[in-house]
Amino acid sequence: MFGLRALCSASKVGPHSSPLIQTLKQARGSMQHLQQYHHRAGGADDHRRTIISVAPAADVKPARLEPEMFYKAVWDQGIRFFTGVPDSRLKDFCAYVTNNSASQDHVITCNEGAAVGLASGYHLASGKVPMVYLQNSGLGNMVNPLMSLAAPSVYSIPMLLLIGWRGEPGVKDEPQHLAQGAITEEMLACMGIPCEILPKDETEMQELLVRATNHFETNKAPYAVLVKTDTFSKYSLPQIKAPFPLTREEALVKVIDCLNDQDAVVGSTGMLSRELFEYRVLMQMGHARDFLTVGSMGHASSIALGIALQKPNKQVFCLDGDGAVLMHMGAMATIGQQGPSNFKHIIFNNGAHDSVGGQPTEAGNHENFDFCGIARSCGYKEAMVGSTPEEIEEKVRHLHKAQGPVLLELKVKLGSRSDLGRPTRTTLENKMDFMEFLEA
Repeated sequence: MFGLRALCSASKVGPHSSPLIQTLKQARGSMQHLQQYHHRAGGADDHRRTIISVAPAADVKPARLEPEMFYKAVWDQGIRFFTGVPDSRLKDFCAYVTNNSASQDHVITCNEGAAVGLASGYHLASGKVPMVYLQNSGLGNMVNPLMSLAAPSVYSIPMLLLIGWRGEPGVKDEPQHLAQGAITEEMLACMGIPCEILPKDETEMQELLVRATNHFETNKAPYAVLVKTDTFSKYSLPQIKAPFPLTREEALVKVIDCLNDQDAVVGSTGMLSRELFEYRVLMQMGHARDFLTVGSMGHASSIALGIALQKPNKQVFCLDGDGAVLMHMGAMATIGQQGPSNFKHIIFNNGAHDSVGGQPTEAGNHENFDFCGIARSCGYKEAMVGSTPEEIEEKVRHLHKAQGPVLLELKVKLGSRSDLGRPTRTTLENKMDFMEFLEA
């Protein structure tokens, strides 16, 4: 429900830009701001770019795009390499790519900035244009490599950015997505990246890709495509069968039952925090001791570290997910070297991006990926693994006595309830209740 990963960075575009073709668009924000932007971008000698928005005909509701159709259309335009971080708006397309691309042609990265770097390396080695897919909340992670690596004024690297548009205007969504969604087009405009909305109509989609290809050939720079809700038809990955007895929610219930009333809890992004909220409701425990990091993916452990350093007499439990930890795993080095004895880190590892379609994470390779080894190398005092109810109870009770920072990795099955709700308290209510709890 909350957290904003956004950074708006203005920049001029380099000498490869062509004169802009102005297209009518419906403005969400200030008309004055829009007019000022178009005035800056409209001159024939001005190398800034503008947003292109192609609106569907009135009263026409085209069928959703088949992921296979879009994949083949992109392929026909010469894009043969795919990388990025999965998103709920893109989950059907991402699932198709995962299921139908060779491993060397598709890499799910830990964060969006890494995807831009990987795509840049692919272009340097092949001369071809890659696709980078992401949720718009990941734009903040991409600003630096987009502006200091891929921009025409730097290394001029073309890539197709396929961006799931959470928080799109007029569509109900969570607060952090609404905040991000309202500025998504402006962020791209600030970076001089042309942007179109992906049509559901096949012919219009093909025409969009031709315009993108022309841009790559002429300007040697990124081109963005925004994907609205319900753009793609359904496509699912085969269910990952893991040899572990508990789901994440079942393991979470066991963890919560072993905590004390005075323990502070920081819940990670995604379904984990939603499951935590619902279990507190079910057990009538109240929510004051929990901070739900529903946005800011990958930063729950840093939030928990900040709390632990300021409240050394309170046990602080960070309930994390494997995808979230991977996104900003450098935080583990900071935690290990800061060494707060009251920091207790629990990672629920289901080996997948569960809330956005179940695409695999690197941590799902249990034979040669080791969170515990990483934690020890970073300076955590202890690191251990559990998966059964008995192991969880034993090890969480040990965490209370152990000198932190300490890590417990819980290996769990993929999947969640279809009727899982969302927190009903506002973000500000959560903040104020949690701050009062920490002061008590």
